[in-house]
Order: sequence, then structure tokens, then C-alpha cells
Amino acid sequence: MKTILPVLAILCMGTVALAAPAERYLHVKVDDPVGREHVRVNIPLSLAEKVIPAINQGQLRDGKVELGNFHANGVDLKMLFDAVKSSPDGEFVTVQEPDTDVRVAKSNGKMIVHVIDKEGKEKVDVTIPWDVAQALASADGRQLNVLAAIQALEKAGDTTLVTVTDNSQTVRVWIDSRNTSD
Repeated sequence: MKTILPVLAILCMGTVALAAPAERYLHVKVDDPVGREHVRVNIPLSLAEKVIPAINQGQLRDGKVELGNFHANGVDLKMLFDAVKSSPDGEFVTVQEPDTDVRVAKSNGKMIVHVIDKEGKEKVDVTIPWDVAQALASADGRQLNVLAAIQALEKAGDTTLVTVTDNSQTVRVWIDSRNTSD
């Protein structure tokens, strides 16, 4: 019996450790080989969730970002997001101009925005899970609810949120359970 108790204790601790959800991390990676600058940020979402409400500086207050002169002009953004979320997947907006291409679509439960600046040779890809987009829009029409979005990201799974590339820099923002960058 004395030899079985330590084994059972170890098995119980292992089971509890496996049942606990892995900490989620927000990662930002910026590489500029021309300027020889490299930035890596790896923040646990639980830390961001505690810190964001503590920052009341500039347009960030109480976990929300003020959008400045943005006016929804009578459009209920929450209802708009609900309508798009329940619609079938597809490409909703495509704008092709001589110097810029923009595409807004919905695919596999995510809002997708692609922007290509042909003159500056920049490319921006944004992929946001709908639950995160709705959380961002959960404040009034002139604010983004950053705190609610961080809370929604905890359930989003591993995903790349933003990539930006230009002639000299690459930027990537993503969520996963690793505490280091790729």
C-alpha cells in the first residue's frame, strides 16, 4: 500500500495538470533586416487581461479604445456583426484601384481583410475570429472593447491575426499556447 499511494498521487497531479487549460499568449514579431531591428513580444493573455484596464492613457481608457472622429451614422455595429456572422461564407467587398486592392470576406468563422498597396509594395492581412470581432464591437459605436477581445482570444485557438509585409519589414501578430516566438 505504501508504494501505491505515491504512484496514485503522481497520477492525480498529472491528471489535474492535463485538465488545466494551457496559458494563451499574444505574440508580436517584427523583423527589419535592412535596419537590423528585431522585436519579439510574448504576453500571456491573462496578463494582458489584467493590465489593459489599468491603462488610462490617450485613447485607451477602461479597456476600450476611443475611435476619435468615427461616426456610425445610425448603424448598430453589434447588429451588423451578428448579421454578417450568421450569413454564409463569401467575399463581401472587393475594391481594385490602380494603386490599391482591398478584399473583405468571411470564411470558416473568421472575418478576413486583405489590403495590397501596390505603390508602397505593402501587404496587410487581417484574420479575426468572429467572436473576437463581436467582442471588439461590444462597446458603444465610437469605441473598440479591447478587454473583451482579449477575453475572446482565450477561446480562439491558435491563429494568426495580422501579417504586414513591405520592402524591408515583416510584422506578425498571433495567438498560441507557446511562451516564445516561432
